[in-house]
Amino acid sequence: MSHPVLVKAEKLISVGDIVGAEAALTSLVDSDGDGALVIALDDFAAKDLLAVLRDFDSSKESVVSLLVLPEQFARAIVLERRYGDASHERLRSTINAVIFRADSDPGEFLDAIGEVEGGCETLADYLSDRAEIVEYFFRTGTFGYFDDGDEAAAELTDDERLDELSDPDANRPFLSHSEVSDQDWMQLTWTLRYQHPEIFREVLLILRARARNEEPEEAETAGRANEQRRPPGEPEEESAL
Repeated sequence: MSHPVLVKAEKLISVGDIVGAEAALTSLVDSDGDGALVIALDDFAAKDLLAVLRDFDSSKESVVSLLVLPEQFARAIVLERRYGDASHERLRSTINAVIFRADSDPGEFLDAIGEVEGGCETLADYLSDRAEIVEYFFRTGTFGYFDDGDEAAAELTDDERLDELSDPDANRPFLSHSEVSDQDWMQLTWTLRYQHPEIFREVLLILRARARNEEPEEAETAGRANEQRRPPGEPEEESAL
């Protein structure tokens, strides 16, 4: 049976009162301690947990965000894809607020996300507007287009680079952790590559597949634009060959 506080929170969420729901959950911490909320969240519906988490970020901290466990968070965050937010700004804000919270281990959260169905797709959503620079980081070990890259990987083929991700002796950081500790996409990408290379590989391949799927659409759009610019009745230019 669900804890009465969870029942109250679920009812408040159903009517759109997310702040009230978060306050109800916080009351459990006040009365029974942090551990009581952590245990209770195991019985809290993932969609309701996400509703609370996505309404709070680093600028509006929640006790729920501070106490949610990696597995609980992973089950909830993959549901963010249902909202169809093309910019994925809310997704990035929610992930950053939780995995980079004080005294947490981002790697534990990333590992948990990577293990649930849809987790790698969710991480690809998080990095969607950084796809080109993630690819550049994969090839050079740096994020800056004008920075000196890892010369050791310069002559490798793409397949060889992908294979080296799973080799800890070869997949060594070119940039130190302190150089990328932005508590945002750079630190997340660096952590994936060097601490969770299999998840990084999967996310990279998802980003590549999406880019390939977008290419025909871009070509078709360019073709329609050219047709619109051609004066009515004017034939296409014939090849000189």
